[in-house]
Amino acid sequence: MKSLLNNLDKRELLRRLRLVRPDSARRWGKMTAAQMVCHLNDSFKAATGEKSVSPVNNIFGPNLIKWVALYLPIRWPHGVPTRPEMNQEIGGTKPTDFEADVRELEELVDRLTRADKDFSWGGHPLFGAMPDRDWLRWGYLHMDHHLRQFSV
Repeated sequence: MKSLLNNLDKRELLRRLRLVRPDSARRWGKMTAAQMVCHLNDSFKAATGEKSVSPVNNIFGPNLIKWVALYLPIRWPHGVPTRPEMNQEIGGTKPTDFEADVRELEELVDRLTRADKDFSWGGHPLFGAMPDRDWLRWGYLHMDHHLRQFSV
C-alpha cells in the first residue's frame, strides 16, 4: 500500500505535484489548482495540530470509515464535501503566490515524514486520533486524490 512512509511513494507525489500549473484544468469538483494546493496545505496543518478543524459526526464511528478509506483498495469518491475550515471558498487559506504555496506543501510533506517529529498529530475530523502509519497513508491518499483531480 502506498504511503508517505515510503520514500519512493513520497517522491512520486512530489514529482506529480510539480506538474500542476495554476491553469491546470480540473476533472471534477470546484477547486482551482491553486485552491487545491492551499487545501492540501491546510489539511496537513490540521494533521500537525496547527490549524483547527471541526469534527464530522458519522453513524458508523471513526474506525470503520477509517479502515474503509485507508485500507480497502478503492479510490476515494469525487464530490465528498470538505470541512469549512479546509474549503478555500469559506474558511480555508486563500491562494497567494502559486509557487510559494507549492513550496510550502513540499515543506509540509517533508515535515510530516521526518523521523523526529516537531509536532503532535492533531485529530482527523472523521477518523479521530491516528498513529503515524495511518496519518501517512491518509496523506498519500489525500494528495493522490487531488493530483488525479488535476490529471497528474
